[in-house]
Amino acid sequence: MSDSYHSVVLPLAQDPWLLDTYLNSSGHIRLGTIFMDLDALSGVVAYKHTGDDVTTVTAAVDRIAIKRPLTEICDLELSGQVTYATGRSSMEVSLQVAKASKEGKIPAKEDIVMTCGFTMVSLDPGTKRPVPINPIKAETEEEQRLYEAGERNSKIRKESSQKSLLRTSPNDEESDLIHAMWQRQLQYHGSRPLTDPNDPVRQPDNVFSMDGTRVQTAAIMQPQFRNRHQFMIFGGFLLKQTFELAFCCAAAFSHSRPVFVSLDPSDFKHPVPVGSVLYLTATVVYTDPPIVGSASGDNSNSNAEYTRVQVRVDSKVRDVEHGDVKPTGQFNYTFTVPRDIKVMPRTYTEFMMYIDARRRAQRVLESIQDGMSESAERVTE
Repeated sequence: MSDSYHSVVLPLAQDPWLLDTYLNSSGHIRLGTIFMDLDALSGVVAYKHTGDDVTTVTAAVDRIAIKRPLTEICDLELSGQVTYATGRSSMEVSLQVAKASKEGKIPAKEDIVMTCGFTMVSLDPGTKRPVPINPIKAETEEEQRLYEAGERNSKIRKESSQKSLLRTSPNDEESDLIHAMWQRQLQYHGSRPLTDPNDPVRQPDNVFSMDGTRVQTAAIMQPQFRNRHQFMIFGGFLLKQTFELAFCCAAAFSHSRPVFVSLDPSDFKHPVPVGSVLYLTATVVYTDPPIVGSASGDNSNSNAEYTRVQVRVDSKVRDVEHGDVKPTGQFNYTFTVPRDIKVMPRTYTEFMMYIDARRRAQRVLESIQDGMSESAERVTE
């Protein structure tokens, strides 16, 4: 496992010219740029394990979580290694970002500001088909712990895929929740059929329909952002673009400055060719506390000081002639905002997006409680 280890130091506190490329409008480190570096580092780590005879691509981001707020300008050390590989085509790469320590020293636990995991897949350069790679070998107790965590993550991904709403219908509790939200929606609009126009319940000022939260962009993909082995756009660039659109979506929704919490499990479905047109659509799909509580313990708090907002960014690509269209990924970002604000789905598609986001929120909470993931603290954009 340790053979794939790689680290790099960003001398942000020492090099003002480098720092200038990493600053955002608030004078803090721009997280989207760090995400680009993490994706690049995951590729370096993967190639150290596989060698250069294969093509390695990013298949999914398992999670990016903030551990501690990064409120100062300092040198940062990005490091990681392959922590799970069974001999098939995929591998899990675990990475972290920490305040750089003295050369040769391991960063202290309190200096770790971000952790994340990437799933990488190796392909035959000619056929573009998956090819088997060497399995990983754990030699220490810590490496064994990391390997077992990767094994659990792999199992969770498979179970989530089998229970996807694209394959199965909502369970009984989720169906009851959808019905309760539909009833609440009718109460909010007394002029609609089947409602009592004298019902005093009306839509509160802090409840907004899901379709009104959407923010969209379109851009031609330029060769400056291609990856190292083919004429396709670098996955880290897509992370940066989707994160910053999600941030804008959460800000427009809440009329406040969002605080990034995590990037939850997200998938890259198809590559994005250079010269194509990339369309991104960001939507607020879930808020916690929710608008309607459930039997499993979702509490609908009407006086919450902070709201956790989940933004889903869907990406698709077309050629310049706008012929074929392909979905290229779905990215799920979570922020907190200093307002009591809630989102309300209205169509069946929106209800499915809401339920999918709710499942993600529940899985993250369960993994934190089980010690499979560590809680995230706040950091600004």
